[in-house]
Amino acid sequence: MADRLTGGDSSLLRRINAAVTLRSLRDGQAVTLTQLVGDTGLSRPTVEGVIEGLLESGLVAEVDHVQESGRQRGRPARWFRFRAEAGHVLGIEIGVHDLRVILADLAGEVLTSHAKPVDESMEAEERLTQLRGTVAEVLRKAGVSRDSLWEVAVGTPGIVDREGVVQLGTAMPGWTGLDLGARLRRSFRCPVVIENDANLAAIAEHWKGSAVGKGDVVFVMAGLSPGAGSLIGGRLHRGYGGAAGEIGALHLLGRQVTPERLLSTTGQPLDPLDEAAVARVLRLAREGDQVAQVAMDRFLGRLVHDVTALVLALDPQLVVVGGWAAGLDGVLEPLREQLSRYTLRAPEVALAALGSEVVAMGALRIALDHVEEQLFAVDPPTANR
Repeated sequence: MADRLTGGDSSLLRRINAAVTLRSLRDGQAVTLTQLVGDTGLSRPTVEGVIEGLLESGLVAEVDHVQESGRQRGRPARWFRFRAEAGHVLGIEIGVHDLRVILADLAGEVLTSHAKPVDESMEAEERLTQLRGTVAEVLRKAGVSRDSLWEVAVGTPGIVDREGVVQLGTAMPGWTGLDLGARLRRSFRCPVVIENDANLAAIAEHWKGSAVGKGDVVFVMAGLSPGAGSLIGGRLHRGYGGAAGEIGALHLLGRQVTPERLLSTTGQPLDPLDEAAVARVLRLAREGDQVAQVAMDRFLGRLVHDVTALVLALDPQLVVVGGWAAGLDGVLEPLREQLSRYTLRAPEVALAALGSEVVAMGALRIALDHVEEQLFAVDPPTANR
């Protein structure tokens, strides 16, 4: 990407000057060379040299600009804009029931998206085959070449290490131990990053949802085995091995009933333990079935218990509830009441705002972050970055 930024000249000073210039162009508005000199603080010859390199790379375009009034005197001004269409990024969710792909340009403008339902019992190999087909369909629909992709980010359930290996993933067959990063990098000519779905949901809600402007946030992905993503000071907290926020594992301590008994209405373990069975229990509860209502209350009690543990550890400003539990009547009030009772400082509690696209949107955001670090960052890269 450095060559794209500097037209082949990878010297540090050249890269910094190019990044400074692009920062002044990033909002997409056309500006003159003179404005760029003023905005960047660089000399005119330096800006002229940088612009020529960026024109050659395709990141900047020279545009015609009609004078608003008065007669033009002297040489006409040259106007330039950032070409967000010069590259693209993908945000992807590999879910239990759906595959979702969102395509955007370098400015984050969403061009198209597509969701494909899949069977929860689908094996890993077939799931990845279906994903490749969905990506191809999205690119074809948008008329975008695979070669124009600069970054791909993928969200998945489970504990994912920094290399993209799923260390533990019980939600989908064949997922534990899968080197998802390596498998997907074979399909793209650009960097591919893999992240936990709840972590990406937290990022998305912070970007465009209920957590905008909040620095310390916990996003609860409330499903059969709830997970959470946490932002501290606006930055994702993954933990040493990527397992931060796996509150669904608290029942393994032996002090709580297992999930399949938690929502049972028969006294026997819920079998199969899937979202369709759970949805039936919740529907019966809403219709007034007392046994189902007790089961739903147990579910809410467990959710409150799990979230309280995380709140005590992190002291967030805001807890955002997503996943299918976000649709439960009364989920917020029990959370607020119990958090007020059992924590030292109760956080705000809100429902997620981004719905079914939240994970793919979070993936899109981190893909854009990685691109923007290359395009707009003016600090020299470090070994830890």
